[in-house]
Amino acid sequence: MKTRRILLGILILFSAFYQTLQAQSDKPTLHYTLSMPQPASHRFHMELQVKGLTQDTLFLKMPNWMPGYYQLMHYADDVENVSARDENGETIPINKINSNTWCITGKKDKLFILSYDVSTKRQFVANSFLDSTHAYIVPANNFLYIDGMLNSSVSIKIDKQIHPQWNIVTGLEIVPGEPDEFTAPDFDILYDSPFLIGNLEELPSFTVKGIEHCFIGYKIGDFDHELFISNLKKVVEAAVEIFDDIPYKKYTFIAIGPGRGGIEHLNNTTISFDGNGIKTKEDINRMMNFIGHEYFHHYNVKRIRPFELGPFDYDKGNRTTQLWVSEGLTVYYEYMIVKRAGLTDEQAFLADFEGNINAVENNPGRFLQSLSQSSYYTWDDGPFGKKGETISYYDKGPVVGLFLDLAIRNATQNKKSLDDVMSLMYWQYYKKLQRGFTDAEFQEACESIAGISLKNEFEYIYTTKELDYNKYLNYGGLEITKVNTIENQRNSVKFKINRLENPTPLQSVILKSWLSE
Repeated sequence: MKTRRILLGILILFSAFYQTLQAQSDKPTLHYTLSMPQPASHRFHMELQVKGLTQDTLFLKMPNWMPGYYQLMHYADDVENVSARDENGETIPINKINSNTWCITGKKDKLFILSYDVSTKRQFVANSFLDSTHAYIVPANNFLYIDGMLNSSVSIKIDKQIHPQWNIVTGLEIVPGEPDEFTAPDFDILYDSPFLIGNLEELPSFTVKGIEHCFIGYKIGDFDHELFISNLKKVVEAAVEIFDDIPYKKYTFIAIGPGRGGIEHLNNTTISFDGNGIKTKEDINRMMNFIGHEYFHHYNVKRIRPFELGPFDYDKGNRTTQLWVSEGLTVYYEYMIVKRAGLTDEQAFLADFEGNINAVENNPGRFLQSLSQSSYYTWDDGPFGKKGETISYYDKGPVVGLFLDLAIRNATQNKKSLDDVMSLMYWQYYKKLQRGFTDAEFQEACESIAGISLKNEFEYIYTTKELDYNKYLNYGGLEITKVNTIENQRNSVKFKINRLENPTPLQSVILKSWLSE
């Protein structure tokens, strides 16, 4: 009997081992080669070599958007000259069946190579671009995936034969011994890892908690490099202090050149950047706000994320009511970490909030749309909404963040703040539960830190209730005043934030702490 049990155990182990080997052998091999034979044509040439597939019919798809930019981009419109061949060079029929999907049949267990071009027309942080001087690659704009196989690993070879001296920067892992070849464990990571290629300039790196941070870019301009890196390090340190954790092995700020916009990623950010415009104290404050915003996103949205933002639907997009947290609170924290870094004074700091308040109060859309609705309908209205018809979570979001922070500080005698909420969300949902949060869970986290109900405060998110500025500003020893003005021959309202003349001891304590004095 004992011998039979031993033999049975060996058979079970062998069966499990065989099944593991079989599962591994069933995994397809996907290898991309991206080349730039004629950079001046603004076209990338793409080749995908596939082998080891067990399916007879394959559907190859191009994403319609990229996470981080919540608009349908219709990247398949840039795809041209699609063809397929087998390992002997024989043509394989391929049919386009809808706007972003191509179908191949009869290739079970056979190697095939898919070829196509990607045309680039627009220099923008959410679009790939190629010219004779550099290349910027948004992977969702370039790399097709096989439907149902987003979890497959993929390798990418960058063929820069036409410009062998060009440098490559990306967040992907380099294949050992192959400096121009990279690997991603799945397509979500690939689509989160843009490439910048060209004669790039790198500033001296810095470390925070032993982790290297780099700044690399194309045409970064003429500015004080030493001061810039010193300021950037302070901003990173201020953000890290909130969470007391760095979840990446290395972080890279990738400056893609003059233009507009920035997109966050797990271990890097791509930013439009022109250092020639960094001359005054105001210029530095504005640039650090911008870069601080994109950096803070690696915590807030890439890791602390709404439940709906994953798994990603690359066809239709992912709607959520929580972008006021992901984007609005990130605006709030861009102001906070730059102030804590000591890079802006009180007047400029308060002016940042005044800008948001004035944008909200001079927009009739605040009566028509709630903050949660502005998030959900961003796919239709755009990230900044439609003036007069909607509101923007970039404007109202940081104002509500200010209200929540001051309400929590007041309720806890300044022992707790919104920082504690963000830290709780990071450690509970990202680290422990490894999932996104729901609307109710974010409110519960705020209330657990405050120790009181915040029902009234959350009405500012889910309704169009008018914002009671002085109620919350008073908690922090501040008040708001209104001045009627005329701009562009139209009446408008301008608000200004000032200190209270006779604050209570608690108001003084909260203000001093909030201002990081």
